[in-house]
Amino acid sequence: MDALKLKIPPVFVFLICIALIYFFDRMVVQLALELPARYAVFAICFVASGIFGLAGIYEFKKAKTSVHPVDIDKATTVVDSGIYRLSRNPMYFGLLLLLIGSAYMLQNVLSMLVCLLFVWYMNRFQIEPEEQHLTAKFGESYTRYKKRVRRWI
Repeated sequence: MDALKLKIPPVFVFLICIALIYFFDRMVVQLALELPARYAVFAICFVASGIFGLAGIYEFKKAKTSVHPVDIDKATTVVDSGIYRLSRNPMYFGLLLLLIGSAYMLQNVLSMLVCLLFVWYMNRFQIEPEEQHLTAKFGESYTRYKKRVRRWI
């Protein structure tokens, strides 16, 4: 399982999950729900996703550090400004919001469970290895940051 660590780009994991969400919606209609305001919830998640994702990219670019999630050796600094005061992983959180919004809009139990699968996978194979690397590279600076700011939100 360790072979998966930092190997699959998060956007690709997101695309697999979004495909699963739509697959389950079409193939497992018995688990459909009826939840209120489905399009409003999707719209809110969509806008919030853009805010978190773009704000995360903006802060990385402003700090002149890499946004590449697989080649983490290119990280040059601990970014703790802007959106990174709320979340250590705003770009991943943005992807999660898109998944949640899509699953809620389609209103299928299995589709919603895919969101949990995404969080588990990202924590285990992307975020934890990133955090180990960043702790080794930036030491106490990153450790203090981890204590101040939550992983997701």
